[in-house]
Amino acid sequence: MYDFHTHFIPQEVLEWVKDNQTAVKAEWVKKSPDKDEFLIVNNKWGFELKPAFYHYDLYSKNQFNAGVTHSMISPIPQLFMYDFPQEITAEISMVYNQTLAALASSAPEKTSALATVPLNNPEMAADELERAINLGLKGAIIGPGLSGRMLSDEFFKPFFETANRKKAILFIHPLLSEDPRLKTKMMPNLIGVPWETTVCATDILLSGMIDNFPDVKILFAHGGGFLPYQIGRLDKGYEQWDQVSSNLNAPPSQYIKRFWFDTVLWNPAGLDFLVKTVGENKVVPGSDYPFDLCEYPPIYKNTKGASSLLEPITSSI
Repeated sequence: MYDFHTHFIPQEVLEWVKDNQTAVKAEWVKKSPDKDEFLIVNNKWGFELKPAFYHYDLYSKNQFNAGVTHSMISPIPQLFMYDFPQEITAEISMVYNQTLAALASSAPEKTSALATVPLNNPEMAADELERAINLGLKGAIIGPGLSGRMLSDEFFKPFFETANRKKAILFIHPLLSEDPRLKTKMMPNLIGVPWETTVCATDILLSGMIDNFPDVKILFAHGGGFLPYQIGRLDKGYEQWDQVSSNLNAPPSQYIKRFWFDTVLWNPAGLDFLVKTVGENKVVPGSDYPFDLCEYPPIYKNTKGASSLLEPITSSI
């Protein structure tokens, strides 16, 4: 069984964070006696630093016990470092990617990995993506854009050009929403995370950019947020408004089938709907392990989506 949505932090990356603690405003905080320390970056991106995040033997053992035979490891979004100068983002990307490539190459039968890139400088991100793929990584995990810039913005074109040429997997994973209305009841995570995916996925779909970059394999986290559930509304907008249809060669319900989606939904009926909407060859098992809010082990064992994601794209609308 595959797990396409799982995270790990090599020891070298944690050492880099400690060495650059002041520059990235990193702090380790003990919030309660029964919890591990929380690592907080830039006074806002925090998570519980469980041993499974950074002890590979423990991580690997837990995946094996859960029935996962192959893990595609991603860097964690809290260490994207997009908020910092590009030199910092580029440096941690290089460290992260080098160590993940070594990890994946040591056990290729059970581990592959995605890179992180300095998305705050698309030219540098393109170079780092190419370097990472040459090291053996399958593509990259990226956030849903930058403050004030969606991924369809021309600003990101150099990065997507390289991703298209390299036929890279791009796993789009949100950070917590900073919507000021979502301050309590864990709403930044509960609905803010899938909302960020929804906005990003809808923007990419309606921009038609996938026609310009047909060989990029885009994977959306958390079942694509709310987009699959509202695809009928997008189709209706396509019929009604030029602003919706002008960039597209087919209805949105056809374009959505050109992306991939993980299964982190915790709802069998929701997963069934996703599969019926996009096709079983576009749904891949994922867990979000070892974060607190993970669906573990992955419940979806169909391998058609895994095969199509890992093979070159050969068809389009």
